[in-house]
Amino acid sequence: MQSKPASTVTKYPEKPINVIVAFSPGSGMDLTARTMERFAPKYLGQPLVVMNKPGGAGTVGWNELTGANPDGYTIGVVAIDMLLLTQYGSGKYDYPTALSPIAQVSALPMVLAVQAEQPWQTLADLIAHAKKHPGQLKFAHAGVGTFAHVLGEMLSQEAGITLDQVPFSGGSEVTSALLGGHVQLIIVNPVVVKEHVKNGTIRILAATGEQRTDDPILAQVPTFKEQGLDITLTNWFAIAAPKEMPLNLKTKLNEGFKALITDPEFTRNMNNAGLKVQYLGPQESLDKWLADSQKLTRTLKDTGVIEKIKAQRK
Repeated sequence: MQSKPASTVTKYPEKPINVIVAFSPGSGMDLTARTMERFAPKYLGQPLVVMNKPGGAGTVGWNELTGANPDGYTIGVVAIDMLLLTQYGSGKYDYPTALSPIAQVSALPMVLAVQAEQPWQTLADLIAHAKKHPGQLKFAHAGVGTFAHVLGEMLSQEAGITLDQVPFSGGSEVTSALLGGHVQLIIVNPVVVKEHVKNGTIRILAATGEQRTDDPILAQVPTFKEQGLDITLTNWFAIAAPKEMPLNLKTKLNEGFKALITDPEFTRNMNNAGLKVQYLGPQESLDKWLADSQKLTRTLKDTGVIEKIKAQRK
């Protein structure tokens, strides 16, 4: 596809920029987009218009983003789930190659949580119990093939344990099942359980980041890596554009979003929403997409998750 002549794009952007959000209002992705929306006129020179396109675990919105006119006026927020959908063949496109990263906005580890009244004080305690009672511990997640489910499969594989998988339809249901004693462990976004940790009903045993975060609650939580398990995937949000967007437009967006994301006031707003800012540029973001894809591919092949998804679809 040919780029527009340079003379017609020097003033870009000349009108509001649409931002496709592939999940519903109130989701972490939506909160990220709406926080950026407030800072966009200052750093991009035009407003952002958030367009929620939920459905198909993200495929509805990301298919629309990938097939959008690459004129610089349609961008979107993407997440690690996009890499999984590509592995499952759920979307019309191979998202990591059909989209161009503009900037990573945030990254937050997922956490392994248990009821505080359970006897396990550490991840090692939990693993030892699971080895003595194979298949008896119930692990709840938000559905077969979701990021949390895949992390649970990685835990089983890395620790050499067998867990009884219990799928639900969302993070809040998963947390309720844990609090009700219907399941023994969950892997969720820490935002979902922080209040329960504060009031002493839930204990977090491990986080999936490369290192601990500076969050007052999570700072005390050791990573899986610290505890000898190679589980280092975070739940990230990034800005992406259709691959064919002209380079000069991408460069303008790169510059604007870098300034926006690194604004201390933006960071404070994100922290207040329970989101952790972690800026990465275009190449760093692409490198992360590829590295995470390799980790997920290995896990999906070794654990048979793809076969489970195919069976569920039948």
